[in-house]
Amino acid sequence: MEKYYRLIRGSAAVLVFLAVIAAFAGLGYPLKIFDGQLLPLIGRAAIEFSVGAAVWLALLTGITLVGGRLYCSVLCPLGLLQEAVGLLHRGKKCLIIRNRSYKYGLAAAVIGMLAGGSAWLAAHTDPYTLFGNGIVGGAFGIGVWIVLLGLVWFKKRWFCANLCPAGAILGLLGKRAALKIYVDADRCVGCGLCARHCPTGSIDFANKCVDNETCVKCFACLAVCPQKCLHYGKAPQTQTQPFFSASRRQFLANGAAVLVLLAAGVRGGFELAKITAQKVKKRLLPAGAQNVAAFVDRCLNCNLCVANCPMKIIKKADADFPAVHLDYGENFCDYDCHRCSEICPSGAIRRISLEEKQRTQLGIALVDDKVCIRCGLCAMKCPRQIIERDDEGRPCISSDKCIGCGVCQSTCPVDAIRIEAAERQKVLE
Repeated sequence: MEKYYRLIRGSAAVLVFLAVIAAFAGLGYPLKIFDGQLLPLIGRAAIEFSVGAAVWLALLTGITLVGGRLYCSVLCPLGLLQEAVGLLHRGKKCLIIRNRSYKYGLAAAVIGMLAGGSAWLAAHTDPYTLFGNGIVGGAFGIGVWIVLLGLVWFKKRWFCANLCPAGAILGLLGKRAALKIYVDADRCVGCGLCARHCPTGSIDFANKCVDNETCVKCFACLAVCPQKCLHYGKAPQTQTQPFFSASRRQFLANGAAVLVLLAAGVRGGFELAKITAQKVKKRLLPAGAQNVAAFVDRCLNCNLCVANCPMKIIKKADADFPAVHLDYGENFCDYDCHRCSEICPSGAIRRISLEEKQRTQLGIALVDDKVCIRCGLCAMKCPRQIIERDDEGRPCISSDKCIGCGVCQSTCPVDAIRIEAAERQKVLE
């Protein structure tokens, strides 16, 4: 069976990667794979307390406790991108990467800030978000791609093994997984071929052991070992790693540091959320975003909504606003669409029904009487039919009925209508 592991894993990874490309190309959302991206999922679980998020977290935890870091080799788009680039340059030297402890501190800070109400650090370190930001042309994402892919050329998947916060969390579970990669020491001849092909430097062929914490279960080592002495399954007791390292004092010291960083992250997230609330500008946001300050603190800027908006009114973060936002300059929000709500993985845009979306007030339409030519097009095109005309033909828009969809603004031939963003979104009766 082991000879098929790499084929099965590779086939699943290719299908997922194609689905990812299709989603970010705006061709649809063929799989709910983004609901299972770890850090956005943790953020959504903290925000929504939804059953769906809890089920996904339980599923990912269960998979990792059984099979190790399969998430990293099948579901993570940035990991799959690194693997694809790594295939172009396998290298000839064996790579052994030291398991760096600072990744736990980074992971603790990320989780802490998410719990404290800010996704800022996650947006700059989460592998899914970095992939999304880069594939849609975000300046930060492209910069990270250049650095990361250059790193892959020389150090393979160093990021996955030693910096990725999602990988650090999953590694702690994978280290104690029921199924592990292990070496049959009696048959191993120490040729080093497995270590040469390991993208995370997890194999110490001299000591004939595998670090299952950093191993991403690509199964490349199983395929290349000429002696067939590498196995994936329940490891013998001699191959298991102790709960405490050789230096228990160091373990406890690292654990204390992680707890301190976790607490600091919570406090930092809370403070950053307060600063954001004071500084952020009022902007039109997708239905389900609730209010500007909360949205900015939750949005990861993965840009999946940007890529999938059929009206192309959701724009990337820019110098004036630090998160995605609506721009009615060339179009309006389709009354019968709530796609952004369906696909947002972080909970920044809440999962709401189409009926609720159609009653969610994003803003209010305002008419400039000095410019208006009384043509009546706005009243005819309004999807809610809430624009009335007075005796002189002037449009009258009720502030307690308008949802700010922008149809009237887009329809007006003389630009007499503009949409004023609401301070806080509310669902109209």
